[in-house]
Amino acid sequence: MSEHEQTQSSGARTGEQAGGKTVVVVGAGMAGVQTAVALREQGWAGRILLLGAERHQPYDRPPLSKAVLLGKAEGSAFEVDFASLGIDLRLSCEVTGLRAGEHVLDTTAGPVPYDVLVIATGADPVALPGSEGVPGVHLLRTLDDAERLRPVLTEQHEIVAVGAGWIGAEFATAAREAGCRVTVVEAADRPLAGALPAEVAAHMARWYTDAGARLLTGARVAAIEPGAVVLDDGTRLPAGAVVVGIGARPATQWLVGSGIELAEDRSVAADERLRSSLPDVYAVGDCASFPSARYGVRLLVHHWDNAVQGPRTVAGNIVHGPAEGPVYDPVPYFWSEQFGRFVQYAGHHDDATDELLWRGDPRSTAWTVCWLRDGVLVALLAVGRPRDLAQGRKLIERGAVLDRARAADASVPLKAAVL
Repeated sequence: MSEHEQTQSSGARTGEQAGGKTVVVVGAGMAGVQTAVALREQGWAGRILLLGAERHQPYDRPPLSKAVLLGKAEGSAFEVDFASLGIDLRLSCEVTGLRAGEHVLDTTAGPVPYDVLVIATGADPVALPGSEGVPGVHLLRTLDDAERLRPVLTEQHEIVAVGAGWIGAEFATAAREAGCRVTVVEAADRPLAGALPAEVAAHMARWYTDAGARLLTGARVAAIEPGAVVLDDGTRLPAGAVVVGIGARPATQWLVGSGIELAEDRSVAADERLRSSLPDVYAVGDCASFPSARYGVRLLVHHWDNAVQGPRTVAGNIVHGPAEGPVYDPVPYFWSEQFGRFVQYAGHHDDATDELLWRGDPRSTAWTVCWLRDGVLVALLAVGRPRDLAQGRKLIERGAVLDRARAADASVPLKAAVL
């Protein structure tokens, strides 16, 4: 019996013991795998079917822009024994539609019935208009993407990266480490324009130059041709390869027409328990937004920690029911490694209304920015100061009010700045 057949058999036996009730998890990334594992950990005895669109064993994505891309690792497969957990894993099985009234999924392998459905399809990278099909243009989202890009770095091509967000900075870091000449093109007036205010991002822009990368801001791509990127001012940038990192959108196109409510950003509009608008359907990870009582807004969080924390809430509500299941209202967290710096962010801030407080000199190698709302710490960005992040995250969870003068003194532990 093959490993896949053993996994199916194990899952089927578990389902029979529970009367055949089945949870189907769509998406075998971090959020999907963690949901399946959490269901078993929290006592779900029924069948669990995990569907993955890719051919690879489920893997972690953060190493793709680092170790895997640089050839320091062949992959980042999760160390999960699906067979021993009674999880039926089906690979190369893409879901194409949902017939909610019938409790059936349409897939490339045929219809799949479910009793409870968890949508964990993640997000798809945004393609640069006009770049589709042009030789030498790459996205970086999957293991196959990283494997196609690895020889490009090995051959030290001259590379143009489009987009100076988190993924653009991480890719530029890896490309410079590999010895490539790198130009990063950003349409906004600064890197990380969608995440950080100008006074913070301005200091991070210098990192590109210090690392030997060229950063062009306020530059829009007019066309991509074989071997070149043409900007709207007529500038032609030689490009042995082009890497596009201009954002990602929830992978929810297959849900259009299903009756499930989607938010304006195309995410599944989940409630505080990560339930969708349809009965017996949950959503988690990059494809789902949720209402945050902590921040008073609906959040869509495209980061690893959200894909780890959310599944516990989903599993708890499936196993125990909404009367006893947990509510999801985390302090969002993520990290990024770029140009020799470890950057961490926790919380959620509003540039227009929240007070920005510097902690340390941003011209140095280690500094922190705090955001306060009526004196309450709501978010912080820590560069090379992991202790600030660890303490600050706990203070955000508590809704702590800070003494501004003490908080601005980088020599004072952040936890000692609480009023």
